[in-house]
Amino acid sequence: MSIRRLPEHLVNRIAAGEVVERPASALKELVENAIDAGANRIAVILSEGGLSRIEVADDGCGMTPADMALALERHATSKLPDEAIEMVATLGFRGEALPSIASVARLTIESRIAGAEGWARVVDNGVVVREGPAALPPGTRVIVEELFGRVPARRKFLRSARAEYAACLDVVRRLAMARPDLAFTLEHDGRRALAVTQADDRPARVAALTDRALADNAVPIDLERDGVLLGGVASIPTYNRGVADHQYLFVNGRPVRDRLLMGAIRGAYAEMLPRDRHAVVALFLDVPASEVDVNVHPAKTEVRFRDPAMVRGMIVSGLRRALDAAGHRSVQRPSAEALAMWQPETPASHLPSGEGPVWGMPAGAGPDAALPASEGAGLHRLFDRRPTFFTAPPAARAEPAWPPPPQTAAHPLGVARGQVAKTYIVAEAEDGLVLVDQHAAHERLVLERMRAALAGGRVAAQALLIPEVVELDEPACDRLEQRAPELAEMGLEMERFGPTAMLVRATPALLGQADPTGLVTDLADELAAFDQALSLRERLDAVAGTMACHGSVRAGRILSVAEMNALLREMEATPHSGQCNHGRPTWVKLAHGDIEKLFGRR
Repeated sequence: MSIRRLPEHLVNRIAAGEVVERPASALKELVENAIDAGANRIAVILSEGGLSRIEVADDGCGMTPADMALALERHATSKLPDEAIEMVATLGFRGEALPSIASVARLTIESRIAGAEGWARVVDNGVVVREGPAALPPGTRVIVEELFGRVPARRKFLRSARAEYAACLDVVRRLAMARPDLAFTLEHDGRRALAVTQADDRPARVAALTDRALADNAVPIDLERDGVLLGGVASIPTYNRGVADHQYLFVNGRPVRDRLLMGAIRGAYAEMLPRDRHAVVALFLDVPASEVDVNVHPAKTEVRFRDPAMVRGMIVSGLRRALDAAGHRSVQRPSAEALAMWQPETPASHLPSGEGPVWGMPAGAGPDAALPASEGAGLHRLFDRRPTFFTAPPAARAEPAWPPPPQTAAHPLGVARGQVAKTYIVAEAEDGLVLVDQHAAHERLVLERMRAALAGGRVAAQALLIPEVVELDEPACDRLEQRAPELAEMGLEMERFGPTAMLVRATPALLGQADPTGLVTDLADELAAFDQALSLRERLDAVAGTMACHGSVRAGRILSVAEMNALLREMEATPHSGQCNHGRPTWVKLAHGDIEKLFGRR
């Protein structure tokens, strides 16, 4: 076949495939144009997640009729004053967004400059169908209708209206975060979903667009090195999420998704967060135009740095310096009223001889009243998380056990001898020393119990005395509402409570006193990350794993000897108890021979 020139409409469709993948990418181009036009207020209106209609209105400089006609031609732009393409300072400049969108949708542009009359131009899938005067205030309004309506091969690959709306909301949120000096509004199907006013306070803007609690649980970032400025906010390690979708990165005011920057964030938090948790950060990097290339991706979502090692080192050091300055801060310390509910306990040194405090019982109670009559009762107390009085920890002393400890020969994981760092159980087996991670082990036990309950039909639910309201963004609530029947089978009963909140009425009984807010937030994050790629069975298993993590014994919790032994016995009877839900080992063993080698006896 000989080489031929492609027709103009096909060239535009090919360009549209690079720039306009879905409604969110078209919306991104339109909002970026509004920002570059010098707007102070930008209003976005969506219908059916942008599938049927996208409208972007701004109060920027506007366009003359001649400029409007030129803007709809390929490779025409006002954002490059000369040929120094590497020095571009605007968000977009390729000059293909508007003609590309117009080639696969019905595009209406209305614009007016100050002191002149307005003008409108309508292009339907590449063909100009109308133009003439228009009444509107100074600025520009762009309307996109029926995107890919005449390109069924592209239309059928778009996702549901809810999923497309979530992507559009994320685009507007990131652009609004990058420009706190501008006011943004977003309406979806007649209801306002986002509204932020002009402000100079970047941390306040980030908190308003993510989570209001972030303002109290984050540290500011401010660092300068070799002409590069790094600013923003970063959550303290105890305030984290289950996925990395809550990390916002900006280079010269441009939202990006860069692997180098994401890796730098992971490196900065490497020693402070578990591998399955992620910090909430918004980092703003200002780099000289000559030190960064923004032309490596058609949608400008990726960048390339001249000195990537310096940028990575700057992010790591900036984050660690800010986190070090935070000191011992933790998330939302309990109120004075909550602390007043805890009763003082009798110190261990004041107890009668032969007695010691036991977890879960009032101080001063004797061993016959405090300790269970069997290990089965100890296991029951391990899973029973009702409010109890807590005593001082054992503090490196022996704790009396009742009944007497079993013989080590009868149990592969041995008999509990103590607890180290409030996290690890030390047990003596017949052939060595066993160390158990109490949180990882209990996490696996709870998961297997939930799987067994699901196999039997349904997980038992425990109703909350007062239903709890969990505030999330609208797409997260949509995902949870859609999966509410499946979650109810697992004992988590909740319903929609307004556009941006869920009402939790019951939690799985196996979890005891689980934190509904943390549980529901993590479930929403995981559904966003994995929901579309997993089958129903896999989704249920992933949800069960998240619930089990929230319902397991946490590191830092004091366990009695009976509870430790009950945990060991349950592990011996539970399949897959050697690994937690995330694949980490739950216990390790040092054989007698290994211990003798450590001390030079062999």
